[in-house]
Amino acid sequence: MDLTCLPVDRGFGDWNFKDMDEDCLEVKTAIQALSLAWALCQRVRDDLAGGESILKSDRSPVTIADYGSQAIICKFLREAFPADPIVAEEDSAELRRPERSRILEQVTRYVNQLIPGSSAEEICSWIDLSSQVVTDRFWTLDPIDGTKGFLRGDQYAIALALIENGQVQLGLLACPNLYVNQDQPHGKRGCLFLALRGKGAVQMDLERKNRQALSVSKVEDPSEAVLTESVEPDHADHLFHQRLARRLNILRPSLKMDSQAKYGIVARGEAAVYLRVPSLSEPAYKEKIWDHAAGALIAEEAGGKATDILGHPLDFSSGIKMVRNRGILVTNGILHRTILEALKV
Repeated sequence: MDLTCLPVDRGFGDWNFKDMDEDCLEVKTAIQALSLAWALCQRVRDDLAGGESILKSDRSPVTIADYGSQAIICKFLREAFPADPIVAEEDSAELRRPERSRILEQVTRYVNQLIPGSSAEEICSWIDLSSQVVTDRFWTLDPIDGTKGFLRGDQYAIALALIENGQVQLGLLACPNLYVNQDQPHGKRGCLFLALRGKGAVQMDLERKNRQALSVSKVEDPSEAVLTESVEPDHADHLFHQRLARRLNILRPSLKMDSQAKYGIVARGEAAVYLRVPSLSEPAYKEKIWDHAAGALIAEEAGGKATDILGHPLDFSSGIKMVRNRGILVTNGILHRTILEALKV
């Protein structure tokens, strides 16, 4: 399959874009870029045992795939929408250091498999198209959300969202390791989630086949709900989550998962609640917009509700950090008020 020539049709499921030509270009570009990034990430996973990583100054792991994914997506977005800022997680500062030359060589090799003729300098320049500036219209990108999950061979996502006037208009999550069918967790893997504001949300595979409209769980009784949360204990207060689950008589064990794939499983009805109460180790922590923008729209367009743990709307307009929010609560909508009330106790 020639991913660089990926065909793009005019609609997804029952969606019809014939009267929304301006959106068709955004969707077309985003899907093509994510498809190439998906291919690069999976090749890195296949070739490098455990994923080769380096440590940034904040000690978080970053992989060859992070850089390659961001380079490809930023290149496609800038060529299609030269006026749009791209607020993304990475920059090439570490990659340009002389002692990282071997890493840069590997990034260059993987990108060249998909975009032949790309030089190391070009790739660094594509990575550095990322901005810290939030404007009336901008894209936000996490080239690999759930880097630790990627390194373990578990869940990760490539997350891309288009935000206009503070509202997410387009959200995409590429989840290469996520099982397609919740009833067959060891079966086929690879999900692409896509949502447009007011148009609903769908799940499909990389070839954009087997499309299905997404719909959240209809569970009304908390005791029947499945709660999903982050794997990493420093990302959320797991003990508080457990106490809340007992308070609500949620009997099933939580589904721990890396990345915004959690939004995807809420959107398709596999889990009814995604909770992220700030960890006690970082009580003042503020979420980054690229960690939630795409997933929030997908969950909401599937019929769910996404707020912070105080019930405030998620704010993607204040900068790269969601300074006006505390934590994250995503539900099927039906349980949202119940969970918020329990959080107050």
